[in-house]
Amino acid sequence: MGDTSRSQTVSTKQERIAELARQMPDKQLTSLSQHIDLNWMYEAYRLTRKDGAVGIDGQSAKEFAVDLRDNLQQLLDAAKSGQYRAPAVRRVNIPKGKGKTRPLGIPTFADKVLQRAFVMALEPVYEQDFLDCSYGFRPGRSAHQALQSIWNQTMKMGGGSLLDLDISGFFDAMDKNQIQEFVRQRVTDGVVKRMIGKWLNAGVMEDGQRTNSDKGTPQGGVISPLLANIYLHEVLDQWYERDVRPRMRGRTFMVRYADDVVMCFEREEDARRVLEVLPKRLERYGLSLHPEKTRLVEFQRPSHKDNRPPEQRPPRPGTFDFLGFTHHWERSRKGKWIVKRKTMKSRFSRALSEIALWCRKARHLPIREQHRILSMKLRGHDAYYGITGNSRALDNMRFFVKRIWRKWLNRRSQRARMDWVKFEKLHQRYPLPPPVVVHSIYRQSANP
Repeated sequence: MGDTSRSQTVSTKQERIAELARQMPDKQLTSLSQHIDLNWMYEAYRLTRKDGAVGIDGQSAKEFAVDLRDNLQQLLDAAKSGQYRAPAVRRVNIPKGKGKTRPLGIPTFADKVLQRAFVMALEPVYEQDFLDCSYGFRPGRSAHQALQSIWNQTMKMGGGSLLDLDISGFFDAMDKNQIQEFVRQRVTDGVVKRMIGKWLNAGVMEDGQRTNSDKGTPQGGVISPLLANIYLHEVLDQWYERDVRPRMRGRTFMVRYADDVVMCFEREEDARRVLEVLPKRLERYGLSLHPEKTRLVEFQRPSHKDNRPPEQRPPRPGTFDFLGFTHHWERSRKGKWIVKRKTMKSRFSRALSEIALWCRKARHLPIREQHRILSMKLRGHDAYYGITGNSRALDNMRFFVKRIWRKWLNRRSQRARMDWVKFEKLHQRYPLPPPVVVHSIYRQSANP
């Protein structure tokens, strides 16, 4: 069976699962694993990234593919018979900014494929349950949709008192027993429950030492984002919709992308009431708010006309960061107050640092190759940060990248220096791509 026909077969099965979940919103599903067969495993393999780092067994995707059919069949048989042993996750620490790092788990490639197969079975169920306020790691949803939702709703409300929430060490703090209990509320398939338990208790391998914990799921696991969404759907999303929103005196909205959460309230007293009870709610499930990063931000739209003396005017509205952008009020070209977004300073600095490091290492490559890769990096930067209102930051990125590129070309040789006159001639021949607003609200309005 070809890849296309396999994909169609699996898609049909997923539609059946979704329809069943829609018809039984308050009931448990008992037979999900019966849909997982060899064709399903082939599709899971197709959807698994092949260029990722290797796990503790050192096996690459290329090596796994040598005996692909046998490897997939063995994975399937072991999972369904209960004989599968989830390997420990290799942990590495990746830069986070300001000299800090965050841990990332790397499963073996075979384990990634098996996790993907079970995610494919669970997603159609939970997509019927998850709420509109949730955007992270969901099919057909993106960070830019979350950003657009915040923009639309803050503009409609005229801003308000905003809770910028930071859950301390969320992925390491989730209670494993509670995760399994949340899954059992919707899915009682024995194979699914057993496999989730094995992945949660697989342990972590770091510097040759294996450790286990009764809390957390490693970031980097294929199934971890789905489990995180299930957890916060129960702990936060449903609580907000069921218990918080009906009790508010003014309008309110929430947007969540994984564990990044923003709540906005038309009335300040509503925001303060929620901020008072939220830590108790999270504590019940082993979570806590970061005391320094969680903030109440006054984000009301400034008045168009305020004739009071400066000392009697309210303070300028604050700003908040979300998904790599700083949100702030600014006048449009027509003089109206609108919410604008610009690249966070820390993200801007990190991107420049990475480009500077690459330019230093690659300064002896042919100019044509350097230009090709730098252009690719800038287009990749625009693919995320190229949003309406962020043109100044995109222009600044080009300005500083040009300076960095010239700096390291100038250090290629003591005899052939690269002054600005030479560099401008070189840049005319190898121009860096101009900034592009990839995610334009005007283009979206014209072509919804």
